[in-house]
This record gives sequence, structure tokens and C-alpha cells, in this order.
Amino acid sequence: MAFDVAAVRAAYPALADGYAYLDGAAGTQLPGPVIDAIAGAYRAGLGNTGGAFPASRRSDVITGECRRAVADLTGGVPGGVILGPNMTTLTYRLARTLAAGWGPGDEVVVTRLDHDANVRPWVQAAAAAGAAVRWAEVQLPEGDLQLAQVAGLISERTRLVAVTAASNLIGTRPDVPAITALARAAGALSYVDGVHATPHGPVNVRALGADFYATSAYKWSGPHVGAVVADPALLDSLAPDKLVPAPDSVPGRFELGTLPFADLAGVTAAVEHLASLAGPAPAAATRRERILAGMAAAEAHEQALFGVLLGGLDAMDHVTTYGKAARRTATAYFTVAGAAPRQVAEHLARRRVNVWDGDNYAWELAGVLGLRDSGGAVRAGLVHYNDRSDVDRLLAAVAELGR
Repeated sequence: MAFDVAAVRAAYPALADGYAYLDGAAGTQLPGPVIDAIAGAYRAGLGNTGGAFPASRRSDVITGECRRAVADLTGGVPGGVILGPNMTTLTYRLARTLAAGWGPGDEVVVTRLDHDANVRPWVQAAAAAGAAVRWAEVQLPEGDLQLAQVAGLISERTRLVAVTAASNLIGTRPDVPAITALARAAGALSYVDGVHATPHGPVNVRALGADFYATSAYKWSGPHVGAVVADPALLDSLAPDKLVPAPDSVPGRFELGTLPFADLAGVTAAVEHLASLAGPAPAAATRRERILAGMAAAEAHEQALFGVLLGGLDAMDHVTTYGKAARRTATAYFTVAGAAPRQVAEHLARRRVNVWDGDNYAWELAGVLGLRDSGGAVRAGLVHYNDRSDVDRLLAAVAELGR
């Protein structure tokens, strides 16, 4: 069945404003069912968790449904889904918890391909513990990690390897299963940033070999909720700082304060939306099976559009694109000769095309590319609700800058 992008777009009220939303790498728009789920939870009445009354029980049910939905999306188990405000906050919490067992002589491996949220928490935690940090470098012009170099960084002293499943800047998908296998063989844990990878194709945390897999719902048509997926047995071995009367069970012991219950209802609705992207499924299909089909269909659609986008940009003499890896998400990072990235973004905004400019928090990678001190570059990211007209409008607007 062909991907019905017109039907998908019709589900998103925000797209009716006439803009081409190519800013999805920083956050997607919400489809109607997600908006309705959030509003419906508030209308029904909510209470804090663990109470004896119906509004509280509704919050308990919503939370359990959210954990199951995230588990189905990622291939994890509900009892290993930690929920929180965003990936950055959760990563800082886990870094602090894990680093409590580190000391001088221990090492942590981070990469210059990653978003800073999967770099700085580990660098700072290592510094506080007296542990050393070792850096996996980015090979240019591919913009990828070299497995041999990563392997040379990992030893019996390594306690954790942090790596992205996809660069939020240039889309590169490094060989995560190979990297996590190296970590496991050395007795180290792996923390995989899946924030940019999750919206762009099927995810299986077991196949990735990730001990921890982080994702953010607002990157895949949900509200601002973050999640980290792990083995409940691993979480049970960790003792995070928490309030004395707060839950001591897993995963609740990692969730500081009250969760945003209405937003959790929106997360579940977002997962259901992704599960619908491939169209009608057999009656016996599980939600996990529908998700895998939907995300595979979305990935094929995005990659077909990306071929047009990247080919069009590379054909312009006044444009330089960055990243040449064979495996990448539909994310373009480029500069335009004679124009600062913000000027390009402003020009595109006047043409009703939304893009981002700057380093996009990929601090180390923007430095490797030699772009960080000059304002970075322009990022155009495709998601499943983008269509050919969005791409054509961007290309036409960028072409104007070369005249």
C-alpha cells in the first residue's frame, strides 16, 4: 500500500496555516487525536497517583498505558520505561546515579557526533567522580564514527559508552549494535540517545543492544515528555537520589515529582498514530506489529523525499551540504554562500518555510565541521507529514539566494 501522505497531513491541524514545516528535527506538530487525548484527560478529571478515588485511578491507568505504549514503540518492556519531562533531565538523573559508583581510574566514552544532552551529563558526572573521559571522533566528510577508533577507546576500565542512534544535525546512523557489543564485552553499560532516531524508522532496543535507550515524544508527534527504556532488572540494581516517601519500586524510583498525566495520555495517542501510518492492519496484528509497519512506511516515504531534497541542494553551486554517511535520517544540514545561516532561515520564513539554524545543540559536531563559531548552518528535517510540495518550496527559496 502506498503511503497516504495527504491523509496523514489531514490529521495535523497546524499544517493548515500554509507553512512548510521542515523543523521537525527540533519538534513535530501534533495530530488531532493527540490533542484530543490530552484535552479529554483533563475534561475527565485527574488526581495525583495512588489515591482511593476515581480521578486518581484514571491517572494510574493513563500512566500504565503510557509505559506500555512506549515499550511497544521501542521494543522494550513497560516495567523498564522511566518517564520524565525530557531526555536531558532524565539523562542527568541517570548520569548522577551511575556515577555514584565511579572513581579515579574509571573511564567513560562519549562521541563528538552526539547532541550535547548525551555528552555533557556524562562529562560532568565523570569529572565529579574523578573518572576520565575518552572521545570517539567523527570521520569527515562522511560524518560517521569509525568503529576501529571506538574499539580502541573501550577497555576493562570503561564504565559507560554513550552514543547516538542518529545525529540530530546531519542524520548519521552509526553502527550502534557493534558499539554496544564492544561495551558489553568490556563489562561496560551503553546509553543510546534515540531522540532523533525514533521518529524516522522502526526501533528495537534489544537489537541495538542498548542498556538505556532515551527518546522524546515531542519528536514523534507527542507532547513534551521524555522516556528512558531499560531492563527492569538493571534499574533495580541502581539507587537514585529520591524523597523518602516517594516510590521505591522500578521504574517509579527514577521519576522525581508528579508526572504530567494528561500529557502521558497524549503520548499513548501519539504511539497509536504512528501505528496507523501504514494504513489498515490485519485484525490479529499487535500494536507492536502495527508500529513496525507504520514506521517502516514512514521511513520509506521520508527517504524518497530526502533524495529529492538532498539532490536539489547538492545541484546548487552556492550550497554546501554536510554529512555523507550511507545510513542517515532525512535530515539536511547546509550553508549558503554569502549568507549567514540566520539570514537563510529568515529568508525561508518569509517564503513560509520553517527551518532551524545554528548548532542545534550538537555542540561538538558543529565544532568538528568548523561551523560552530560562524553561526552553524541551516537544518531542514523531514518527518512523515512532509510532502513533495514542502521540499519544492524549500528548494525554490534556497535557489533564490543564488541569483
